[in-house]
This record gives sequence, C-alpha cells and structure tokens, in this order.
Amino acid sequence: MAATILQFWWIIALALIAFSGLVTVNQGTIAVITMFGKYQRILRPGLNFKIPLLEQVYKTVSIQNRSVELEFQAVTVDQANVYFKSMLLYSVINQDEESIKNVAFKFISDKDLMQALIRTVEGSIRAFVATKKQAEILTLRKEIIDFVKEQIDHSLESWGYHLQDLQINDITFDKAILDSMSRVVASNNLKAAAENEGQALLITKTKAAEAEGNAIKISAEAEKIAAQLRGQGVALFREEVAKGMSQAAEQMKQANLDTNVILFSMWTEAVKNFAELGKGNMIFLDGSPAGMEKTMKEIMGMVKMKENQ
Repeated sequence: MAATILQFWWIIALALIAFSGLVTVNQGTIAVITMFGKYQRILRPGLNFKIPLLEQVYKTVSIQNRSVELEFQAVTVDQANVYFKSMLLYSVINQDEESIKNVAFKFISDKDLMQALIRTVEGSIRAFVATKKQAEILTLRKEIIDFVKEQIDHSLESWGYHLQDLQINDITFDKAILDSMSRVVASNNLKAAAENEGQALLITKTKAAEAEGNAIKISAEAEKIAAQLRGQGVALFREEVAKGMSQAAEQMKQANLDTNVILFSMWTEAVKNFAELGKGNMIFLDGSPAGMEKTMKEIMGMVKMKENQ
C-alpha cells in the first residue's frame, strides 16, 4: 500500500495543486485576482478557479451598502460653533471591472478610504456652514445634503464608490447660543401674543362702537318717527276739538243759545282735569274775571279761524 502511494505521489500532488486553485466567492463580494503582483481579473460570487501557485486573491471587495456615523464641528459666518451628528451611507458604484479595480487599488486599506471619505464630507459641510449665519443653519438640512453630494460625487466616483444618502440627525450649538435662541423665541412669542391681544381688543372696541352707533341711529330713527306720530296725534286732536266745538256752536246758534257757554264749559272742564290728573304738580292759572275773559277770547278766535277755513 505504501509502495503504491509512493509510486503515484505525483498524481496526489497534482490533485492537491488543482484543488488549491478552487476559490469560493461569497454572495455580496467580488474577488480581485493578481498574478506576480499585477492585476489579472475579478471573480464573481460562486465557485471559481484560479491558476494554482501563480494567481493570488489580492482583495475581496464588498458590494454591499456600508454606513458610518460622523460627529464634527463647524463654524458659521457669525462665529458660532455648530455641532453635527450625521450618518453616511455609501456603496460600490457598480459591479463593472473598472469600478472594482478602483475600489481595490485606490487605497491601501479600508481604513484609509474611510478617513478620506469622512474628511471629504466634513470639509464640504464646513465650507457650506462657513457661508451661513447661525439662525439659518437649522432650516438648511436639505441644502447642506445637496451641497455635499454635489461636491463629493465626482471624487467618490473616481474611487469606485457612490454616496447613496447623507442624513443629518442632529444640529446643536453651544449652550450660551441655545439659551439666547430660547430667549429670542420666548420674546417673539410674547410679542405675537401681545399683538394678538391688541388686535382682539381693537376688534372688540370697534364692534362695540359699531353696535353703539347702530343703537343711536335706531334710537334716533325711532324718536323721529315717534315725534312725527305725536305731532300727527296733536294735530288730529286739535282738528277733532275744533270740529266738535264748531258743531256744538252751530247747534247752539240754531237753538238761539249763547255759544260762550261752550267755551266756559271747556274752561271749567280743563281746570277740573288739571286738579284730578296733576299728580301734585303745581300749575298756575289766571282765575280772575279778566284772565278768564282773555282766555275765552283766544278760544273764540281759534273757533272763528276754523270756521273761516
């Protein structure tokens, strides 16, 4: 048995050398093959074969997405310190041979790639922030991301990578700046509240004045109408009194009676009504014969004017 093995040792050696040329490439990776230190070709996922003893697996390149968290500081144009926390998502740009070669040979190691990538992103963000004021930074997340992508996409492409996403998770300032910003917000809120209260008070006063003006107009209109009605009532009263007196006088003339009796009766009736309905008010009347005679003449004059009409 031993003699047989010794006899066919070269077959066993060839088999071992052949098996050593088999290479398994995992899914999500691509193997870079070199021969005598020079790039030769790439091996894709699955079972592959390389020339034993001559070809070597120089590097296995991952084509999966990779992420890294960044924390750094930038300074605004008004000399305020801004602290960023962000997440960077990147990957190999594609699976083409040229892109894989760039990924494999541009940097000595992944550590060097990571350092260059982080410093490039940080430098782009610092350059953007240096042109803005602190009050603007919090509202410019999207603009910062777009600026960084525009600045570093060309560099990453030359390295064989592509920036898929940049998320700025947190933007903070020094405590003194945060306190001052809080005071500004509080004062603006107080100012807005005061303005709203002033507007509400103005609206209330305006509506009250409008209501009072409308009430005065309505009252004046009602008083005008009431005065017109009172005047019409007095006129009608006088007209009816004159008619009654004229009729009574005509009837007394036909009966050959003195019409002055009517006037005397009206005079005494008026005095009686003053006494009954005066409610304690003091009314001065000239009760002398001369005064009565004067009043009677005035009443008779009114009657004659009515008759002439």
